[in-house]
Amino acid sequence: MSTSPEDIVPLAGEWPVDPQEDVPISEHRIWVDGCFDFSHHGHAGAMLQARRLGNELYVGVHSDEAILENKGPTVMTLKERVAAVEACRWVTRCVPFAPYVTFLPWVSHYGCKFVVHGDDITSDSNGNDCYRFVKAAGRFRVVKRTPGISTTDLVGRMLLCTKGHFVKSVKSTLAGDEGSGNQDERKQSATFLMHQIRDYATDESGLRPGPPVWIWTGPSSAKLDNSVEESGSFEALVEGKSSKPGQRIVYVDGGFDLFSSGHIEFLRQVLSHEEVDGRQRSWYDPDQRKKRLDEFGEDYGPAYIVAGIHDDDVINYWKGLNYPIMNIFERIVEDLEKAKENELDRY
Repeated sequence: MSTSPEDIVPLAGEWPVDPQEDVPISEHRIWVDGCFDFSHHGHAGAMLQARRLGNELYVGVHSDEAILENKGPTVMTLKERVAAVEACRWVTRCVPFAPYVTFLPWVSHYGCKFVVHGDDITSDSNGNDCYRFVKAAGRFRVVKRTPGISTTDLVGRMLLCTKGHFVKSVKSTLAGDEGSGNQDERKQSATFLMHQIRDYATDESGLRPGPPVWIWTGPSSAKLDNSVEESGSFEALVEGKSSKPGQRIVYVDGGFDLFSSGHIEFLRQVLSHEEVDGRQRSWYDPDQRKKRLDEFGEDYGPAYIVAGIHDDDVINYWKGLNYPIMNIFERIVEDLEKAKENELDRY
């Protein structure tokens, strides 16, 4: 493997993101790195587990050139991959141009004691372990890889136009009545899915309650035809943080398939719009901030965003082929990990 620019330890003022000077190493600051191409909930699962090992999570993202040299061409550009990582609720800071082979000077510069990766093997273009240096230093930690999802799998679904990943009913699947395998296997799968939803519906610490999750059950005709009056019922899957006094509740909906930089930008614009509205109603005035702190013990943003996610059959009805590429469960957890609360609080 040839030496690429990011393999050289930068000088002060040349690091891709601040700080530019070395900072003290902390056991509570964790480092994760990767390609994060077609960023999916498998990546997020590793970041969630890593975040739970400390108080801060720094995520290094490899350049397009480094990935091409060691693995092959990317689907998403570095800018798109960085945007996806930065949107993850458990990420403290994203570091682009991180070396493909993890070097201690990079990890130590940002004050990270431990490097975390899944239990799969990652090699460079020469077949050498990408984490050999941090392993030799005793600063490597392993977390469990999320089964059943990978960038390769998603690309395969698109190329082969398969529909085997579709889910007919969230409620039936979680009851163990739908899915592949025998009854015991379906029950086991349902338990895993519910556990995964609860895990992803946490706050930025990965430990405390985050956004609530509800499902709506109703007739297909109401989902597919706007002329049919909706009749159905809501059911809470996961209890979480509700809206706070004074917040405006804003509803958005969509398929959110292969959650991309376009989805992230859309939500950013929603929040920007709510920031403007908040300023018009004096939300950010010092007296209003003080009032919220005195009455509720915290300050918070002017909007509470509720995201509706369409079922697989609804998306396929309108888009055809084998859309959505991600099934409803994959899109639920993908949306949850991108629901970054400090983004909401910032506006």
